[in-house]
Amino acid sequence: MAEEEDKELERIKMKKLREMLRRRLSEGSERQISFPDRPVNLSDTTFKEFIQKYPLVVVDCWAPWCGPCRILSPILDEIARDYVGKIVFGKLNVDENPRVAMEYGIMSIPTLLVFKNGRLVDRIVGAMPRSMLEPRITRHL
Repeated sequence: MAEEEDKELERIKMKKLREMLRRRLSEGSERQISFPDRPVNLSDTTFKEFIQKYPLVVVDCWAPWCGPCRILSPILDEIARDYVGKIVFGKLNVDENPRVAMEYGIMSIPTLLVFKNGRLVDRIVGAMPRSMLEPRITRHL
């Protein structure tokens, strides 16, 4: 009789454990990160966390006085909208955030830093038309 009760308790315990695991797994899928549909302004303090949060990140290193940077900005806005959920874009003003600029050796702007899973995988220097820029970015998908 005690052996039957032990088996029944074990069966109930396993059923509860499976239910808990199923709930935990479904909660995890509900907490997926949201992908912004436009470039996010970054700083020296937010940069590291940002590049590690998303699978593919493109950071635009720019400055307000830079003419080619202003030309490139709307192109990046368009690409960000077209690839929402796949690529996340950030903007880093190198005048206001010299630490990151120095760490990555930004000598010319605009410079795009491409990160995959938090690791630098490409660097694109200079402004260019979307037809040339888009394939350079999307090849990392």
